[in-house]
Amino acid sequence: MLIAERHKKLTSIINESGSSRVSELSRIFSVTEETIRRDLEKLENEGKLKRSHGGAVSVELSGHESPYFEREVRNVIEKMEVAEEAVKYVSINERIILDASTTAWYMAKILPDIPLTVVTNSLKVAMELSNRKKISVISAGGTLLQKSLSFVGPQTTNALESYYVNKAFISCRGVHAVRGISDSHEMQALVKKKMSEIADEVFLLADHSKFGVQAFSKVAAIEEINFIITDSRTSKEQIDEFDDCAATIIRPSKIQ
Repeated sequence: MLIAERHKKLTSIINESGSSRVSELSRIFSVTEETIRRDLEKLENEGKLKRSHGGAVSVELSGHESPYFEREVRNVIEKMEVAEEAVKYVSINERIILDASTTAWYMAKILPDIPLTVVTNSLKVAMELSNRKKISVISAGGTLLQKSLSFVGPQTTNALESYYVNKAFISCRGVHAVRGISDSHEMQALVKKKMSEIADEVFLLADHSKFGVQAFSKVAAIEEINFIITDSRTSKEQIDEFDDCAATIIRPSKIQ
């Protein structure tokens, strides 16, 4: 990969996640941590990000949506851990929603072939479930976002208005104990908001990197979330901030 291409993708990753550690970026790009530190220094000098202890944070939190292939390789282990936990809360004959997040796609990949109705705005999720004989898939159409392979816009929210589901599984860009749930893309936020409104129970899929982050567009107040499923890397300090919230936080035990 050319240096310029690496810098572009590195900036995009940090803008989407809000922050990233040197060790994680080193793994993603298969270069040394010293190389990543030099990259971050250059990009900070160009005003594209801000370095922090052990990594970098975003200076562009509004209106940005990174390509799906970049999100697929970010926090993969943690997202799979969240997805595996979330699948435990899916029961036979339920009607559920899966949003267009990579974590929801990981959920779709491991959903058992049981009688279910799945509503989604994600092409990736719909394609993943297309070979399941017992799962009925309903795609909420609209304007296709090429980067995320998902449908958004008035047509999507209007379509969702026609349904009622037992459970919604949605992800986000940030989860904040005071500011609530947020996303970096306004149109995605509106779709997620509608998804949460038509569900009996809302499950938020949020790995450790989402905690304490406030993105551009609000999805829902924290009081509107019933369960927050996170990964084992989420610290006790991060979870303690939600002590006064009604949402139940589900975190798997550390893998030995």
